[in-house]
Amino acid sequence: MKASSVLLIYTGGTIGMVHDGVSGSLIPFDLRHIYDVMPELKRLPVTIDFVSLDVPIDSSDVTPAVWERLAGIIEVNYPDFDGFVVMHGTDTMAYTASALSFMLENLGKPVILTGSQLPLGTLRTDARENLITAVEIAASLANDAPRLPEVAVYFESKLMRGNRTTKYSTENFDAFDSPNHPVLAEAGIHILYNSTAILQEPAGPFTVHRRMSDRVGVLPVFPGISPDLVSGVLGVESLEAVILQTYGSGNIPRQDWLLNALEAAVHRGVAVVNVTQCSRGFVEQGLYENSRRLTGLGVIGGADMTLEAALAKTMHLLALGCRSEAFHRAMTASLRGELSPV
Repeated sequence: MKASSVLLIYTGGTIGMVHDGVSGSLIPFDLRHIYDVMPELKRLPVTIDFVSLDVPIDSSDVTPAVWERLAGIIEVNYPDFDGFVVMHGTDTMAYTASALSFMLENLGKPVILTGSQLPLGTLRTDARENLITAVEIAASLANDAPRLPEVAVYFESKLMRGNRTTKYSTENFDAFDSPNHPVLAEAGIHILYNSTAILQEPAGPFTVHRRMSDRVGVLPVFPGISPDLVSGVLGVESLEAVILQTYGSGNIPRQDWLLNALEAAVHRGVAVVNVTQCSRGFVEQGLYENSRRLTGLGVIGGADMTLEAALAKTMHLLALGCRSEAFHRAMTASLRGELSPV
């Protein structure tokens, strides 16, 4: 059996912070010294190499340009490694995982995002276990082939599909959830893989789509939402799509001005995608009266996609040039396992 190789990619975030020996303040550590900080990694039967963004960033500063940089790093190094681990801040990790899942078409190797709630340099840090297990999973082979051909998030003993993941806690070590899809693996004494939940090996060639459109907006519905706010979002001249966050199974206030505003946006070519504000469950337009008219207006039901997945998928499809019916068909099809079967 051949030895595995993993590329560790550091973007920034809490997981890479250690105490400065002079000031005692938390500072980003140099990946070249990771074996000094985490000698446990030497015990893994894995060859590890390292690369970092030129300037590590807080994950709140993540932009599509950062996703393009990460996709490019993976593309260039894809032939040389069995898996990839992206060290990432937690605030936007689910967005990055969703984006990479669409940007990396026909991915046949693991791309595991992980981070921590406490810095690596603190006493009770969760960074060590998260990073060690993420590397072990990224290096895992079955019949000399990578075991996990998809983008995933590993956090606090759970491996989750990247585009099914959302951050739900700022306090718990168990900070991420996969509300509408089973976990891909659980790490206890042994790492137990859920083979029926993992994507199948792709048939086509690995292709990287680096571009993502930024002509997308998010419009959450709430009691008291005003016409001025809605028109302000939908009226943005460059807008090509909007993610509409609705109540329950896809409901909105049954007010003519709101329905008319959505209809006008769709009429001028803005794609409207309906996702629920609930953490679990489906959008089912027409199940209740307050969502019945949305389908007729041309609003696209987002089924059980997370906000992060719906946003990333929309940005990806627009960058590919998908519009109108082509966009509708692609949005309602499961491209990377982001949707459950109807």
